[in-house]
Amino acid sequence: MTASRVIEQAAEAEHRLLEPVLELNGSALIRALTPLAKAADEPPLIALSLATLATGAVLRHPRTLRTGARMFAAHLVANGLKTVLKGAVDRRRPNAVEDGPEIKPGSGTDDKAANAFPSGHTAGALAVAQAVAHEVPRFAAPARVVAVIAGGMQVPRGAHYASDVLSGAIVGWVSERIAGVVLDRGEQAVRRYVLR
Repeated sequence: MTASRVIEQAAEAEHRLLEPVLELNGSALIRALTPLAKAADEPPLIALSLATLATGAVLRHPRTLRTGARMFAAHLVANGLKTVLKGAVDRRRPNAVEDGPEIKPGSGTDDKAANAFPSGHTAGALAVAQAVAHEVPRFAAPARVVAVIAGGMQVPRGAHYASDVLSGAIVGWVSERIAGVVLDRGEQAVRRYVLR
């Protein structure tokens, strides 16, 4: 059996498992949590990151400034990685599937219905939450809970399969780690060469 056939079979199985979950889409709980899922989109996360950064700068509060910088950097990296992966894999969203699931090598399409893999909402939400968790540990649990809910909501809304959300979570986690290393090294360089 070829790798592409294994991927097709896995996609078909995941689609069958998702069908009962999609029936929750119109429920009161899903409707109530949908604004949270939408808050994990790129513009709100960028606005939150920049507002935190600006607040730290205006108040001259280094920890808030660094938190905002890490949130913004983590989100930028997550967005970049997510964009690369979406170009590499064409996968129809569950709510856009007509004749069964479709997943294939990427064609670079801009068709939002064919760009489900990975979940960008999840990648961004987790990257920002992890940045907050590293900089302000007392907010780690609430930030992560919000990110998990925002990502998990993508499944019953029909925007993503569970594997898209899991992949987005991995992208978000990796992105925050990359951003953290870059910021740490940049800060060390400033201390060593500028502030000495």
